[in-house]
Amino acid sequence: MIYDILRQPVISEKSFAKAEEGKYVFWVSTDANKITVKEAVEKAFKVDVRNVNILNLKGKVKSFGRKSVGKRKDRKKAIVTLKKGQEIKELKIS
Repeated sequence: MIYDILRQPVISEKSFAKAEEGKYVFWVSTDANKITVKEAVEKAFKVDVRNVNILNLKGKVKSFGRKSVGKRKDRKKAIVTLKKGQEIKELKIS
């Protein structure tokens, strides 16, 4: 159930910079909300979550060739802020 909500961490320079501030970024299920994301992170990583921000990202329209058009999936991103002094060791890069 936890990994149905938390898909994977976002791997980027920006997310690693946020991790130093105690904020971790995850791709989450499109039907997840702040409460379910908070519970999933607390259970999966045994940390205390202070705040959760959610971003809904609409899929882009892309053309394939001259006439065919498709759309990428809609996605949802969660920025999870932990309490002071806590970190997720599994997501830390030394």
